[in-house]
Amino acid sequence: MAARVETFVREVVIPYEKDSRRDHHGPTDELVMEMRGKAREAGVLTPHILADGSHLTQGETAIVLRKTGLSPLGPLACNTAAPDEGNMYLLGKVASPEQKSRFLEPLVRGEARSAFFMTEPAEEDGAGSDPSMMRTTCRLDGNHWVINGRKKFITGAQGAKVGIVMAKSDDGACMFLVELPDPAIRIARVLDTIDSSMPGGHAEIDLVDLRVPADQMLGASGEGFKYAQVRLSPARLSHCMRWHGVATRAHEIATDYANRRHAFGKPLVDHEGVGFMLADNLIELKQAELMIDWCAGVLDTGSLATVESSMAKAAVADALFRVADRCVQVMGGNGVSGDTIVEQAFREIRAFRVYDGPTEVHKWSLAKKIKRDWKAAQA
Repeated sequence: MAARVETFVREVVIPYEKDSRRDHHGPTDELVMEMRGKAREAGVLTPHILADGSHLTQGETAIVLRKTGLSPLGPLACNTAAPDEGNMYLLGKVASPEQKSRFLEPLVRGEARSAFFMTEPAEEDGAGSDPSMMRTTCRLDGNHWVINGRKKFITGAQGAKVGIVMAKSDDGACMFLVELPDPAIRIARVLDTIDSSMPGGHAEIDLVDLRVPADQMLGASGEGFKYAQVRLSPARLSHCMRWHGVATRAHEIATDYANRRHAFGKPLVDHEGVGFMLADNLIELKQAELMIDWCAGVLDTGSLATVESSMAKAAVADALFRVADRCVQVMGGNGVSGDTIVEQAFREIRAFRVYDGPTEVHKWSLAKKIKRDWKAAQA
């Protein structure tokens, strides 16, 4: 499957990188659906989910998703992109049969996009990297839940058909499935951000008396944080998989440039400063691949792997950023232009160091574990 995906991305998707059907935030839905139609014909649409609804193992998923990432458009074309991939994983684990039929199946078929409404405005002390600060509320009114609050950096909300909304009841955090658009879910603005690969961009949202039928609650009231961990640990790793593919492609482009371009009497690659940068890329790409595969193996044991996914997210995001940065440097002026995807890879991977938990938050979490383990050892 990975070989078929790689062939499809290289032969069919990469030519779309010059397609004009995109805005500042990402490709248009017209472009996404056209590519998905071709992926469906090629048998590589939603390749991580099998015909019976079961998933590839995380280890197998890593092999496939790295290949979808060889183009920034690849995950969109193959339906392995965030936030849809993580949302499909969560619904597959937690949703009821009725909810799967109504909300999950259109996502798996690639007919709809989704959004995950968790993050809130930091300027209002809302939930960001600390979801316990959630201020969005939900209260039961008859057989409906009424939700009010604000969300921010909600990827793909504009144009999405399925939403997963997190809010806090008296029992604790809750998740709800909603059909989009809904007049009570109002897009205040779509932010201008450094990245440009996500259809719909990243929106700021007002939830004003949103009424959701009780049977559209995902799981049980108060269990939302538990479900969030079911989603977030694999989703962090999936990001690593996809961006590893993009960094690999950027390295391929920089390598080709360094071998073709001559300066001071010889190819750039023969200048130690350039050759060593490419060598460092090769080392860090392999280290990142091994880290991804190790964390995937832990997830495949049935563990939530929160510690392992934090280590992988922090290490891989920073390593891939260094790879992308070196690719820009090797290519000089061409590296900061839009003539290749190297410039976009740099921007996208820089953003990756922030979303799904900034590197520093993951390191802080790991430091707390080190302290806990030390105290336990002393006892």
